[in-house]
Amino acid sequence: MLSRTADHLFWMSRYTERAENTARLLNVHYETSLLPQSAAVSEYGWVGILSLSELLPAYTARHGEVTAQGVMEFMVLDESNPASIMTCLKAARENARAVRGTLTTEVWETLNQTWLEFQRMRRAGAFERDPGEFFEWVKFRSHLSRGVTLGTMLQDESFHFLRLGTFLERADNTARLLDVKFHAVESDFFGTASERDLEYDFYHWAAILRSVSAFEVYRKVYRDVVEPERVAELLILRHDMPRSLHHCISEVVGNLRLVGADLQGATMRHAGRLRADLSYGDIDEILATGLHAFLTQFLERVNQLGAHVSRDFLVPNRD
Repeated sequence: MLSRTADHLFWMSRYTERAENTARLLNVHYETSLLPQSAAVSEYGWVGILSLSELLPAYTARHGEVTAQGVMEFMVLDESNPASIMTCLKAARENARAVRGTLTTEVWETLNQTWLEFQRMRRAGAFERDPGEFFEWVKFRSHLSRGVTLGTMLQDESFHFLRLGTFLERADNTARLLDVKFHAVESDFFGTASERDLEYDFYHWAAILRSVSAFEVYRKVYRDVVEPERVAELLILRHDMPRSLHHCISEVVGNLRLVGADLQGATMRHAGRLRADLSYGDIDEILATGLHAFLTQFLERVNQLGAHVSRDFLVPNRD
């Protein structure tokens, strides 16, 4: 396969997944911001979203003071923000158009229709009218795109590059979601003993689980009250949880093999070590050494893995 074709497929799936995960990240904070809390705590959460997306300097340069409305518009509708939902959906569609002959008609039409419908919703003010419903629409369109890909495409190299991009992006975004929410709760509520704060904790962690479609999974696996340590274990170490870090990296390793990665090369070694650390990890050890430090290191390693994949398979010097 030509590296340029692989590059478009890889980034098409990454941008689609990024749009979905941005919607998930914004939705969980939008929901938790509706809970009783001080203005300072709410603002801290929005700052955290920008910081962990590495967009705080860009936001402040453009908008100044951090506000809920400002962050939401910046992360959804701002064309100058390379990580906004609008930019991601547009980029996914443009990458798909570049490799139109490689995709099935159903895959192309799904991505094209998503972009056209987004434009109509933007003009109609759908996001401003009901942010929660808009975020659900973004998630649904991503699910639809992924399902059509699985259901109609030949499972050849093109398919595996799509899957590779999806799971690399999902690992990165799940780690960011965990980091921003654990950091926010530990700063204000985590570890407190009052009845009000325990109640807040339950709704907060339940919102986080729902943001990654894991609330019912948590109940099935643990059959107990929602506890932060178990939330972390589920979303980091459980191999059978579709959005966990362990599952995502295992999928990355499997798809690297299927696109012919050198089993003794740096890319496979890097991916294999990362999967081994998650396969044999222990949540108590991770929490004892610091969850933020663990997730920060994980994000660095995922970025390095993405750089290895780009060097071995994709177009050089692609952002």
